[in-house]
Amino acid sequence: MDIHLGPMGRNPHELYYLRMQRSREKMERGILEEQHQVVHMKKKLRVCVATCNRADYSKLAPIMFGIKAQPDEFELEVVVLGSHLIDDYGNTFRMIEQDDFDIGSKLHTIVRGEDEAAMVESVGLALVKLPDVLQRLRPDILIVHGDRFDALALATAAALMNIRILHLEGGEVSGTIDDSIRHSISKLAHYHACCTRSAEQHLIAMCEDHSRILLAGCPSYDKLLTAHRRADYMDIIKCWLGDKVQNHDYIVALQHPVTTDIQTSIKIYGLMLDALLSFNKRTLILFPNIDAGSKEMVRVMRKKGIEQHPNFRAVKHVPFDQFIQLVSHAGCMIGNSSCGVREAGAFGTPVINLGTRQTGRETGENVLHVRDADTHNKIYHALELQFGKRYPCSKIYGDGSAVPRILKFLRSIDLDEPLQKSFCFPPVKDPSSQDIDHILETQSALAVDLGGTNLRVAIVCMRGKIVKKYTQPNPKTYEVRIQLILQMCRDALLDAVRLNCRILGVGVSTGGRVNPQEGVVLHSTKLIQEWSSVDLRTPISDALHLPVWVDNDGNCAALAERKFGHGKGVENFAAIITGTGIGGGIIQHNELVHGSTFCAAELGHIMVSLDGPECMCGSRGCIEAYASGMALQREAKRLHDEDQLKVDGMDGLVEPVTAVHLINAAKLGNSKAEAILHTASTALGVGIVNILHIVNPSMVILSGVLANYYQEPVQHIISQRALYSTQSIQVLTSDLEEPALLGAASMVLDYTTRRIY
Repeated sequence: MDIHLGPMGRNPHELYYLRMQRSREKMERGILEEQHQVVHMKKKLRVCVATCNRADYSKLAPIMFGIKAQPDEFELEVVVLGSHLIDDYGNTFRMIEQDDFDIGSKLHTIVRGEDEAAMVESVGLALVKLPDVLQRLRPDILIVHGDRFDALALATAAALMNIRILHLEGGEVSGTIDDSIRHSISKLAHYHACCTRSAEQHLIAMCEDHSRILLAGCPSYDKLLTAHRRADYMDIIKCWLGDKVQNHDYIVALQHPVTTDIQTSIKIYGLMLDALLSFNKRTLILFPNIDAGSKEMVRVMRKKGIEQHPNFRAVKHVPFDQFIQLVSHAGCMIGNSSCGVREAGAFGTPVINLGTRQTGRETGENVLHVRDADTHNKIYHALELQFGKRYPCSKIYGDGSAVPRILKFLRSIDLDEPLQKSFCFPPVKDPSSQDIDHILETQSALAVDLGGTNLRVAIVCMRGKIVKKYTQPNPKTYEVRIQLILQMCRDALLDAVRLNCRILGVGVSTGGRVNPQEGVVLHSTKLIQEWSSVDLRTPISDALHLPVWVDNDGNCAALAERKFGHGKGVENFAAIITGTGIGGGIIQHNELVHGSTFCAAELGHIMVSLDGPECMCGSRGCIEAYASGMALQREAKRLHDEDQLKVDGMDGLVEPVTAVHLINAAKLGNSKAEAILHTASTALGVGIVNILHIVNPSMVILSGVLANYYQEPVQHIISQRALYSTQSIQVLTSDLEEPALLGAASMVLDYTTRRIY
């Protein structure tokens, strides 16, 4: 038998087995590579958190707990340095140990002296000691917080050793040398977790890569928004201030030196102590931080006998969870600590901010600034104004979900991408054109509309899009109505997380006369029962931990047009909403007119007849008594009862009879229906002519279900009855489907995105 040899003289059977063997080897190599990739993918991220003082630990601790809770994904290393290790500042490293964290390294980096030279020497000492620690730990990423000189040493060492840096709270603006240090750390950092939209914009303007910036909120808010309502808060207050002190009847004082103007900051500190002595309230005063000038400030405190004074308790350190209770229940907080302009706003605690240390910070309405604090009387007067007040809680710096966002951000970091930073030019990007996906939620508002018939809640985004809407019949009693509002808002907040919407606050549109400054419904017509002298702001703000704005539904319609509708860019216009009732709002010089008793622009209650039909307000002859949906429904029912409503061509009437039936009957030639609608249109037109003659707007905008019907006859009446110079003023129908909801949302969106003092 002949045997045919293949290449290289091998027979075909041998070649076949060789090919099979190579195929198996290739498959095995592929399996090994896949296993290697799986192992590589599951590699724990080695995270080093470095903390320098009691203040930054309050921000870093929630992240550390979050990392520690997920040992399959992260490996935590803790480095402690700075004032944590100094006895005069409370040896605060012990609270880290009490929180059950293993401290990998303790670095004594502070050169005592509390002057400018000592700060520089401390940075140098830290730079000498840090390389050995970082070389030993070899972290994948180093988390650094804020704007302290210790943090600058950390960021410098890590950047030079090719260690990725995540910087917390970059992009913010304040006074002193802290600004320069903060921005320097941001330039060294590879990733950023900032607290506010303004901070994010500053980082983008500094040419930082937008894809590496996370708008997370402040991590300390994750703890303080829930922890400050502890049942044992009075025990904590009495522990620090004595048994006689009462809730909201004491002051927390915390003032730090301003390193760029030490002498002025020492003077302000002395004036603050004098004002507190004169004000004669129990006061918890914390020692200043370790910055240059702190030694002189402590001398001033001791010279005035503060530590021995019966009204004062001077302490070096308070654990953060107890400090939360003390600040949240204080009658006032005074000084220049960032806690006053940041965390205190979450509780509505009144704050007096002294000097320039926090200049540029975004603050809530709870903060009263005394920047030129050059006299005892100014500070004393500020104490008189602020002490004992309560403000709506503010969430400018966070909503309690920062840590989950930061952990998600850490997971997304690709260790295989180049370490070298790249900067983005031109320096400012338009964030509205960015795909924010999971990294950044859409800034949104909760809008509530209380009408005569329905109660509606909506999630509204910055561009005026209604993301989701909820509708229920408006209950007849106050208690049930408030409970329903809160439940609908809670449901919307849960959906907002799923829909990737960050809720900035709650705007409420309601019928009746409203004091928007206090968030109180002063008086309502019979359309909404049990709705007079009602404080809406407090229960909603307390339950949802969000700032709340309240205004009349007509005013809200005007605000909606100013932000999203025909009134955008128009300096003077009137908006009239036609629905169950008649309401409206007037914009003059780009501002909403409220009047001295919040009764301006009650357009539905302009009287157009001395002896007209009775109005729901109790008077007679109002526009609303003629032209509202309820008035037309009343007339439609009267015609129906007299069997004079239905005409040839109309479909069978189905109860209940409404204004729509009246309009349809008029269109089909029913003379009585035509006469009623002519009277209604005339009443509305005459009322609008009165508005034109009083405030002379450049435009009138009609909205609501009856707007399309009224537009043409109202324009005709203006051309007939108005003064010649106003006859050309145009009457437009609104393009907005939900003006009351959009107007309620605009109060939130306009205010919370421009709060820079």
